[in-house]
Amino acid sequence: MNLVDKYSIKDLAYLRIEQARECLHSAEAIININHYKDAANRSYYCIFHSMRALLALDGFDSKKHSGIISEFRKSYIKTGKFSAKFSDTIRDAFEIRIDSDYHDFYVISKEEVQQQIDNAKEFLEAIQEYLDKFWKDTTT
Repeated sequence: MNLVDKYSIKDLAYLRIEQARECLHSAEAIININHYKDAANRSYYCIFHSMRALLALDGFDSKKHSGIISEFRKSYIKTGKFSAKFSDTIRDAFEIRIDSDYHDFYVISKEEVQQQIDNAKEFLEAIQEYLDKFWKDTTT
């Protein structure tokens, strides 16, 4: 059974937002035990799942991170629905996640990770606000 057959698009979007929120909470907890690479990873996944939540409205998903990022930029940043600054947020988080996960000698400071977490939180809040307005507008 297709996931969309079992759940509504709204359920899917909010399930993904909850995944994003859990990643953010994990990042906030992990930074406090000085595991900065892991916190960077979780902050990226907060952004990633937030994008997937919004793209659920369009019936779009991809197994590739680059596909999610590209579609989000095309549908939501280039159209002006979201600020262009979020394109930088996505790029920075993705690059830091790659470096943290795959480059043995990569070092990230607590301050850099905290900035990533703050950016992820701002991104999540913007997506949440958009979804809430979208559902309110479609039910009135």
